[in-house]
Amino acid sequence: MRQHIICTFLLFFFAVHFSLAQQTIFPNSSSAIQLQMERLNVLGSALYFAAHPDDENTKLISYLASERKVRTAYLSLTRGDGGQNLIGTEQGIELGLIRTQELLQARKIDGGEQYFSSAFDFGFSKTYDETFNFWQKQEVLREAVWLIRKLQPDVIITRFPPDERGGHGHHQASAILAHEAFVAAADPKIFPEQLNEVEPWQAKRLLWNTASFMRLQGDDSNRLRIDIGQYNPLLGKSYGELSAISRSQHKSQGFGSASSNGISLETFENVAGTKATEDLFDDIDLSWNRIPQSETVQLTIQKLLSSFDANKPQRSIPQLVTIWHEIQKLEDGYWKERKRKEVENIMLACAGIKVESLTPRLRWVEQEPINFQTEIIVRNPDVHVELLGINENKIGQTLPTNETTTFEQVLPPTNITQPYWLRKPYTQGRFDVDPENFGYPMSRDLPVAHIHVNLAGIPIHIKTPIQYRYVDPVRGEVHEYVEIAPAVTATIDVNNLLVQQGERKTLQVTFQKHGNTHAETQVDIHLSSTGWKISPEKLTLSFPNEQNILSKTIEITNVDAGQKEGILSFTANGKRLKDVREITYNHIPRQTWFPDAVTKLSPISLVNPVKRVGYIMGAGDLIPEALRNIGTAVDLLDVAKINSSVLQQYDAVVFGIRALNVRTNITQKLPLIYDYIREGGVVLMQYNVNSRLQEEHFSPKPAPFTITRTRVTEEDANVKFTDPIDPVLNYPNKITHEDFDGWVQERGLYFAENIDPNYRTPLAMGDKNEPQHNGALLLYRMGKGKFVYTSLSFFRQLPAGVPGANRLFVNLLAKEK
Repeated sequence: MRQHIICTFLLFFFAVHFSLAQQTIFPNSSSAIQLQMERLNVLGSALYFAAHPDDENTKLISYLASERKVRTAYLSLTRGDGGQNLIGTEQGIELGLIRTQELLQARKIDGGEQYFSSAFDFGFSKTYDETFNFWQKQEVLREAVWLIRKLQPDVIITRFPPDERGGHGHHQASAILAHEAFVAAADPKIFPEQLNEVEPWQAKRLLWNTASFMRLQGDDSNRLRIDIGQYNPLLGKSYGELSAISRSQHKSQGFGSASSNGISLETFENVAGTKATEDLFDDIDLSWNRIPQSETVQLTIQKLLSSFDANKPQRSIPQLVTIWHEIQKLEDGYWKERKRKEVENIMLACAGIKVESLTPRLRWVEQEPINFQTEIIVRNPDVHVELLGINENKIGQTLPTNETTTFEQVLPPTNITQPYWLRKPYTQGRFDVDPENFGYPMSRDLPVAHIHVNLAGIPIHIKTPIQYRYVDPVRGEVHEYVEIAPAVTATIDVNNLLVQQGERKTLQVTFQKHGNTHAETQVDIHLSSTGWKISPEKLTLSFPNEQNILSKTIEITNVDAGQKEGILSFTANGKRLKDVREITYNHIPRQTWFPDAVTKLSPISLVNPVKRVGYIMGAGDLIPEALRNIGTAVDLLDVAKINSSVLQQYDAVVFGIRALNVRTNITQKLPLIYDYIREGGVVLMQYNVNSRLQEEHFSPKPAPFTITRTRVTEEDANVKFTDPIDPVLNYPNKITHEDFDGWVQERGLYFAENIDPNYRTPLAMGDKNEPQHNGALLLYRMGKGKFVYTSLSFFRQLPAGVPGANRLFVNLLAKEK
């Protein structure tokens, strides 16, 4: 569940989800105030540029933000949608939602800001050419140029080189885009439509932040080295410690990190622009000298720092007022606006002002007014604060010291709170994003309150998200962002339904009412293709008093669909009904989104003798649900309780993905499991990675193999049957090349190599212009049973309803004759 305790800075200092303003969060302490004051005297910025959540160098970001005190941002071109999930079963879009929030949590710790492009993480890519074909290179470049022009970074730093040393094709592509954007952002002829909002910008230099995990070439002595291992007494941590905490927010990727202290050298290679020889900011003036006629500002800030009283921060407000007025005298420009806002933020912190806008419930309905109340308190004495108004309502009230004042307000009706990049249909490579949303980590139009105050004569605008507050018995006070939902949603129990010709299956649909209306709702059910029959074709929803949920059963029959898939959907009042999906983890805010309520219907010809399977969950996947949908009962096994009698209940035992990486107590059960095979059982192990294995030599002896990082990333890669008469390709279903049609994202990953000849390897495959690999499927007869090790990406294919993958998986689980 969501864990999001509001700090003052979250509410109005940095407006994380609503603007391109600074997004860092610091406690409202005197040490944090002093750090902010020190930043006032630094006029510089840096942009870190890479492809995915987790690519960023969190130690460098911490160093730049809090040691060098420059504005520091990370542009992750994707949201990490195509990776694996080590904490749950979410994949694709929902994994991208999780990783978006993990990056935002990381930036709160290391002091950076977070931005994204519209590029979709479609999975591992081996070349930048393939990546650009999916991403629509010119559109992603347009967004990168806009962000550079908006943030005006002095230096741009890439994580990867633009060639094969970068590994992943996305990594290579990010370096290429960074270089092209570095040049294009300065050229007014490129994307000239942006110049209505931003100006051309030429960063001083573009550098590659080299790393030991990449193959370096060239003269290493010609690279810039800097030490970023300092300790920051205001933060009470070294940048190595901050980095570890920040990187450990990437929990869905299992990136918990140990802290480090002491000297830590980072290396940089010049890519473009003026070469740096001593420092990242060589020949860049980071002082107020870069702004004409700003001498008085700089001197006044120095006096502010020398006289700051940590026990009475409010005494600095008059000096801050002076600085504010001096900044107002400067010519309009990027730094004038930014530093003016920084001064206002520090004034609010010195006054000890806290603002919260709260609703009595979490979820509201679209086009329904939202009742909320704003609580505001001035906690430090001797500060004059006048509340001018909230939203469009004028108030004009002086706020007392250390007394919470509450104001009741109503927010006009609004649309559903859908993540902006999911509002339109998207392609396999890119989200359809309107230009006004370029770069933003989250939707800018979430419900907010606009608080207008006058502090010591300075008008300040505070923008605070409207939230729902409650007390959890374990976690204490919890705040969650208010959600705006459709009046009625529909949740279908199966996203992909496989139906044989003549077969009739049922779908359970849960309709949920989110508003207070008691009117009946007429729902039409639609199918996108012929050959399918649904019953009924219409529904009437009538929610009894005090009941918000109704369950309905729909029958689906494959009358004569042939090879035609169908999409089942619902409409009410001419609008397609949406599902409501929630993602809840302790380390990130609750995520709620509203995809269309649809189910894909796929014809399949399947013989399935596998009646009951025991499943050992690994890192998390949806294969158990997929097996249940084709008629196989699945029990999730508690590893600690596995014994011979338990195993004998099952036709087969399946290991979930990465089970041997994440299940610490699994190795002691392997002898029992292998005895089960010898006695006639079937065991199927899905892929593991070759690092952090609980048991290095887990394969049944004497039949070893090694796990590599080899993968086949093209989902339509040619598959060769090296032994067409192998039983697994013939019983109980005859497997043909058509069974490898329609696969999603990839064929397989972390293939086996150095395979003992006792294994059968009936399949070989490879990406274009690469050798064929036979390590995707290994079979080994042990006594009366069968051991299967597979690196095929069944964890993607089965939940996606790929018929051929389901047929092959059943064959793998079936006992051989």
